[in-house]
This record gives sequence, structure tokens and C-alpha cells, in this order.
Amino acid sequence: MAVSVSLEDVVKTFGSTRAVDHISLTIEPGELFFLLGPSGCGKTTLLRCIAGFHEPESGAIRMGDQDVTRLPPHQRDTGMVFQSYALWPHMTVAQNVAFGLEMRKVGKEETAKRVQDALRMVKMTDRAEHKPNQLSGGQQQRVALARALVIHPKCLLLDEPLSNLDAKLRLEMRTEIRRICKEAGLTAIYVTHDQKEALSVADRLAVLNGGIVEQCGTPQDVYLNPVSEFAAGFIGETNFLDATVRRVSGDEILLETPMGEWTSSRSGKGFSEGQPVRLSIRPEAFRLGDPPTGTVNQARGIVHDTVYLGEVAQHQVRLGDDGGSNVKVFDLNPRILARDTEQEATLWVEAQDVVVLNRGNA
Repeated sequence: MAVSVSLEDVVKTFGSTRAVDHISLTIEPGELFFLLGPSGCGKTTLLRCIAGFHEPESGAIRMGDQDVTRLPPHQRDTGMVFQSYALWPHMTVAQNVAFGLEMRKVGKEETAKRVQDALRMVKMTDRAEHKPNQLSGGQQQRVALARALVIHPKCLLLDEPLSNLDAKLRLEMRTEIRRICKEAGLTAIYVTHDQKEALSVADRLAVLNGGIVEQCGTPQDVYLNPVSEFAAGFIGETNFLDATVRRVSGDEILLETPMGEWTSSRSGKGFSEGQPVRLSIRPEAFRLGDPPTGTVNQARGIVHDTVYLGEVAQHQVRLGDDGGSNVKVFDLNPRILARDTEQEATLWVEAQDVVVLNRGNA
């Protein structure tokens, strides 16, 4: 049965380094929750605190109504999937999956049934008698998942489980992991540094930076409404431009930019006249070509570098006469390309796609 997982003001230090800095989070029952961030941000340390491999200096960790902060790992009813798979090479697939049940003294008949059910869930029943060295990387990861699922954990913990797979297998296993977790009705906490992985799989995610939670929300909300330069720059790609607030009128913010007067129709709450700010604009939000009549947010520039990727062309555009600002622009389904040449262009962006951030809040 899926349970909630609550972290209350959790702190974990190693020497003088505070790896987890007063983090509080609530993961709902049955939720697929991602901990996302760069190397050293504290995401794996936090997962290992939840698993029981690290004991926090302060704070509390609860699974449902049970305080598990000081419990050893084997008393937490969690299943762990590691980056390295950690399969026993001398055991068959079925024996690897059964190992946790044997440690728990589950009867042979019940063990056989649960192993079969777990292998069926990960689509590996036909490999039950194979050894790990006879399997592909993706198949080994499925076995590692089955081994974690077979004990019927309260919570499934996954530590960068796809980082050792090639690009095609990663895409396939993203979908499979979400299917398996939802089919089993599991609460799952998943650590990754891969933004695409998090955006495509998570119900919600937390972006970590220096041991703190920078932002928490649904993938769409975090992507479209970043609260800081760090969150905007880490989740996907974005362009940062300096600007100054000229006027705030409800949700509309009038801005002075190097390209002239621009507007943002995002919430103006928290901003004031004369305040220096940073604009975050996603590359796909920019449009190349003649803007609709009355468009305020437009600029002239020089396209000076283009990378063609088939379904999209990535342009570098130098803005303004002084060439002081460069922006990246994604052109979906491109028709005309001027590669290895410079070409004048007009670009524009809708007011709702201009995100205004406090300058220096990185």
C-alpha cells in the first residue's frame, strides 16, 4: 500500500559541509517524485537519508504515520534501485529477485509466486533462468526493479537508475519505470541530474541547489514559472537578459531593455519601479520573422551560427548594434537555413513568455 513520505527540517552534514540544509518536503501516496540537481547538490545524500543509509543530525523522516528517522534500512520497507544494478553474477534472474524474500524468511511457494509476478511486471519472465552477464543493460535494470518490487515496499527509491544506459534505452526505460510504478501503486522517489528524464516522468519534482530546495512543483510549473535564475537555467535552456522595471500595472510589467521597451504579462507582485531585474526567455519562445502588428517585444539581430538537428534548428542571434547580447532561438520544423553565414533577422516573443526574476537570485 502506498504511503506518504514526509521530510521535516532534515539536516545532514559531512565535516564542515552541510549536504542537506533544513529540507522539508511531503511526497504524497502513489506519487512519482524526483529529486533533481547538479552533482554535489545533496540529492543522493537526501535519498540515502530516506533509505536509512545516512542518519541526519536533525529533523524527522516519516513514512505514513511512522517516524523512521533512526530506523536501520531493513526496517523501513523500502526497495532500492541502484545506478550499478548490483546483481549477484552467480545467481539466475529468478534467484536475484528472490533474494530479498529469502532474507525475510518468506515461504517457498509465496516466494515463487511473487518472483513470477515481479518478473511479469517488468516483462522479464522469459529470462528467469538467465545469468546477469547474459542480459543487456536495460534487461539488468529491469531485474533490479523486479528485485525491489518483489518485497512489496512501502516506498521505491531509485538512485540515477538509467545513467549507465545508452540514449535509446534510457528513453524506453523512462516510460517503463513510470508504467511500473503506477501499475504497482507505489510511492517512488527518484534521483537524477537529467532534466529531460525528470520532466518526462515525474508527477512532481524538487530542484536542489547547495543542499536546499530551490523550487518544488509539477514539471510544467517549474519549467514555465521558475522562481530563480538557478531554477530557470537548470531546468531546460533559457536566455537571460538584463532589464529595469519601469512600471507595474497588475500582472503587467513594463520593462526597459537593451532592445527597447518590452512587457511581461506575468505577475508583477514583488517588483517595483526602477528595480533591476533579469528576464528569462526560453529559446522556443522566440519567433523569427515578421511579428504580428502591435507586437512590443521585438528586436533586430544577426543570425551568426546555426546548428541543424532535423526537427529543430538552433540559432545564435546577436542582438543590437553593439552586439552586446546573444540569445539562442529554437526554430521548429525549419524550412530555410543560412549555415556558415550571417543574416539579419527580426525576432519577437509574446509577453506571457517573458519571465521576470530578481537579479542576482541565482
